[in-house]
Amino acid sequence: MQSFLFSDLSASERQKLCQRNSATEQADIFALCKEIEARVLLEGDDALFEYAQKFDKAELSALLVSEQERAESKSIDAQLKIAIKQAADNIRRFHEQQKCSKIEVETMPGIKCWREDRPINSVGLYIPGGTAPLFSTVLMLGIPAIIAGVKNIVLCTPPNTAGKIAPGILWTAQLLGIDSIYKVGGAQAIFAMAYGTATLPKVDKIFGPGNQFVTTAKQIVSAHTAIDMPAGPSEVLVLAEAGANAAFVAADLLSQAEHGADSQVVLVTDSVQFAENVEIQLQKQLTTLPRKDIAIESLKKSFVMVCDSIIQGLEFSNQYAPEHLILHVNDWQTLLPDIEHAGSVFCGAWSTESAGDYASGTNHTLPTAGFARSFSGVSIDSFKKTITFQHLSRDGLSALGATIQTMARAEGLDAHANAVSIRLATDD
Repeated sequence: MQSFLFSDLSASERQKLCQRNSATEQADIFALCKEIEARVLLEGDDALFEYAQKFDKAELSALLVSEQERAESKSIDAQLKIAIKQAADNIRRFHEQQKCSKIEVETMPGIKCWREDRPINSVGLYIPGGTAPLFSTVLMLGIPAIIAGVKNIVLCTPPNTAGKIAPGILWTAQLLGIDSIYKVGGAQAIFAMAYGTATLPKVDKIFGPGNQFVTTAKQIVSAHTAIDMPAGPSEVLVLAEAGANAAFVAADLLSQAEHGADSQVVLVTDSVQFAENVEIQLQKQLTTLPRKDIAIESLKKSFVMVCDSIIQGLEFSNQYAPEHLILHVNDWQTLLPDIEHAGSVFCGAWSTESAGDYASGTNHTLPTAGFARSFSGVSIDSFKKTITFQHLSRDGLSALGATIQTMARAEGLDAHANAVSIRLATDD
């Protein structure tokens, strides 16, 4: 990992470090996604079969997962089933608490206003399934969707070279009662769910993390189909003081680096010596990882920032706006009020980010690439929309009428004013 001293960098140089992709990379990805979009719109299912062959090296006879394939997934390891169920329980428990009761406000005598939630009717869940089939994401998206009351759930995930979906994904989907599962991955899956094909139904909102192509496709379709957020390649920023456990910190960095070659991990610390200790641990732990080659590629685009203090380090973290922020700091409680931008925060040495990825209860579908500045992670609110209601009695309108009429006429909208005056001139 390349190392920088905060004090040696200008503000523009620090800002450049916070940029995940170059303009050229973004332009190339966008161009390819637009080409895929055009083909899915024009050719529908035929394009999806061809892209499965091109990108996934899979010869498919059908896009929809069959009942027999779903039944075969029941043979997954019994211990894994127990683990998935425990994770599901914790995720469900946390998200159930996000339900809100109706709040009614009487803004003036005779004027009542309130909001009511309605579930989104149909959603598409994108589940990464390339080098790491993320059945955990099925839990993270499926559970809040079900709690919110979504009626129609479509799940897309890429097949392996044999044309099969990972059994863990299939079994987890069935555990939640999701049966509409399609063997479609990549940007083409996003476009298929956004526009619909002969086989895949069009959905109202699309959820799920993915690589840079999936994220770009989501941003393209967001002009007409809602998305949860730009959730691209995984990233973590670890803020660690000099006395932290270097082995813990290295393990946390590698846990995200192994996601993909396009993942980025960042260490921010107040000690050059600690940064060197972490580098030693990284090299030691890398040798034991089956996904070592992927992690090494990720580390090439990752970096260390050495700051004068932990407070300065937190300032840089806010500038970077990480998907995951881990606080390897004893007095982490004192830092919380100053955290402005982060997808999810892990507090203290024992709060590994892996807990949030799988089973602590919080959602792991989070904004990446600096979008934590303006987006939140997935919650049950992501699967709902809110409708406002109001009821005015005659007395309520009488009390407010002059205000409405004055404002409407000042804006030159006399018909608005007349909608009030015609009522107030009526006897009954």
